[in-house]
Amino acid sequence: MVRLQGEEELDRPALALLLSAFAAGLAINLSLMSELFLRSHLPDTRWAPLVYLLGYPVGYLIVILGRLQLFTESTITAVLPVAAKPRMANLTKLGRLWACVLAANLAGVFLVSALMAGEVILSEAQRSFAVDILGKLEVQTAAKTLTLGIPAGFIMAAIAWILPNSRGSEFWIICTLTYIIGLGNFSHVVTGSSQVSFLWMSGRMTFLEMALEFILPALAGNIIGGTGLFAVLAHGQLRVDDFNEKAEAGEDTPMVGRGAGYGAER
Repeated sequence: MVRLQGEEELDRPALALLLSAFAAGLAINLSLMSELFLRSHLPDTRWAPLVYLLGYPVGYLIVILGRLQLFTESTITAVLPVAAKPRMANLTKLGRLWACVLAANLAGVFLVSALMAGEVILSEAQRSFAVDILGKLEVQTAAKTLTLGIPAGFIMAAIAWILPNSRGSEFWIICTLTYIIGLGNFSHVVTGSSQVSFLWMSGRMTFLEMALEFILPALAGNIIGGTGLFAVLAHGQLRVDDFNEKAEAGEDTPMVGRGAGYGAER
């Protein structure tokens, strides 16, 4: 199912990808806003993050259950068909999908951040609170951001891999795994961009700091975790499953060490 979904995504028109991804960028900001709203009603204690980070999954729930295009999901869904048939045409489709989805995700995020910074969708008190809280966050090096981006990419790919077989448990799977991303302070390129873009538009950091210290290293980490780790493991499972199915059916199968076919579906 995951590979079939990826094949459908690779063939979607660019306009459909852009609109869906832009909507996802708008919606994902609700993770930051929900977290800030909860935080404003809590004392500054050690247990407070356990509560206000319950707002972190809100944007993901809208995006994933609404079947909108989020970049980190495509690091597994769209990569499996390319891994099965690594042709130039498929690689071109993958590059087109990644470029469209990431650009539109960030465009949606930046628009909402501008509305927040301009006090259009936040009151003056809420904006001041957000600037104060986000401005106190520890500044990480690009290397640290990249490292923390790897588990975030892996977890998002795991969500895309698990959901087709979740059978009514989608809400809890999304909430649990994205809550872990927030609790672990892992770097998600789209969600994290809502924080850094808001700080940039509020004059707390420069554009280069935002791009070089967060967006680009988080992007690299998410790709490594989602594609370099999870997609390789998932692709290996598909190969083994296909080999076993052919063996049970009595078909001729190549040696496992030399690679099996790609007929299995997740």
